[in-house]
Amino acid sequence: MFTGHVHDGTNRAVRDRSMKDQTTTMTTVFRGAQVLLSDDLVEADVSIANGVIAEIGSDLPADRTVDARGCLLAPALIDLHGDAFERQMMPRPGVFFPLETALLETDRQLAANGIATAYHALTIGWAPGLRSVERGAEFLAALQALAPRLTVENRVQLRWETFAFEAVDLIRNALQSPLTPSLAFNDHLSMSLRSFDTTVQARGFEHAANYAVADLDDPRILKRFGKDMTNSGLPDAEYLALARKVWARRPDVPGTIAQLAEAARAAGAPMLSHDDTRSETRAFFRGHGSRVSEFPMTLEAAQAAREGGDTIIFGSPNAVRGGRHIGSLAAADMVEAGLCDALASDYFYPAMLAAVSRMDREKRADRATLWSLVSDEPARAMGLTDRGRIAPGLRADLVLLDWPEDDAPAVLATYVAGRAAYQAQPLGH
Repeated sequence: MFTGHVHDGTNRAVRDRSMKDQTTTMTTVFRGAQVLLSDDLVEADVSIANGVIAEIGSDLPADRTVDARGCLLAPALIDLHGDAFERQMMPRPGVFFPLETALLETDRQLAANGIATAYHALTIGWAPGLRSVERGAEFLAALQALAPRLTVENRVQLRWETFAFEAVDLIRNALQSPLTPSLAFNDHLSMSLRSFDTTVQARGFEHAANYAVADLDDPRILKRFGKDMTNSGLPDAEYLALARKVWARRPDVPGTIAQLAEAARAAGAPMLSHDDTRSETRAFFRGHGSRVSEFPMTLEAAQAAREGGDTIIFGSPNAVRGGRHIGSLAAADMVEAGLCDALASDYFYPAMLAAVSRMDREKRADRATLWSLVSDEPARAMGLTDRGRIAPGLRADLVLLDWPEDDAPAVLATYVAGRAAYQAQPLGH
């Protein structure tokens, strides 16, 4: 069983900062782990050196060893969409914490949950407050400045509200930044303004001429805007007046989408469409180069994505809870139906591991297939060819787990390019 101790053949403390350069060139071997490969689970040694996986075998030579007997060694998780960081930024409505504090804490949460690569779903909208353009710019600057102090690879999903023309310049600049972001197209305004007799899943293609719209003067609209209005910090009347003004931009939204999609293609940035409900919606965004459908709400949209060869992402909390909180498709059912390629943390980082655990207990698929939902397939979707699997030559992004039979898995250690980002020694070990 993993004890949390690394055995160094030179008999020197591995935590000594003066050893940093030397230890990166040492060969570390995980001894006797149950190793989760792409298509199998085998007991083996795994050696890593210079940040990559060197060899898989038995009795491998080592400068250092990690006793991994009785533990599962798997590819570290890759999170394509997580916005739990917002709780660190604003732990209570209207109460903002310093970004540096929020990001450092978020980074440590990621590492503790086995996530080695994370795309922070940074919503950039048209209202002031938590999801404003100004907050987005501050977040991007802080994340880039903090990069050397972070333990895992923190990336960004530019979660752009398509009516937020104010954000165009920021997004263009971010697409050229070292953060190498993805770009997700969101339209929560059209969703909120759908007619009152239409469910969120039944709404049509947002840019269709016959899209049924609610009356902004109807008092029921306040409930639709609830959380977004709270996050903005605006009084009801001011928020509604702003929403009315922004809604007037609707004729120009498709053209603005086309402009930013062109910028994303030029930058080589992956693109996603969010909360698709119609095949027409998926076809529209695929036509702009978006090959990822994120959290499709209807079977029609998911099947359209599959038929078009697109990647389909669902939220891990959905799989853990047995369905989405707003009544859309159940992620675990979609996994069984072959209509889910990847799972994201959505709003709760621990949900990724918990989702795999629940579906493993329910025998939704074999463990290697389920694990690919949080490792290999997310890597493929983002074009990250250097990670996501345990194979020689790939980056040593690994997670070591204590996973008793019929019990919840717990992260013992997370490694990013061979470097220990997180280590824990349970009380009973």
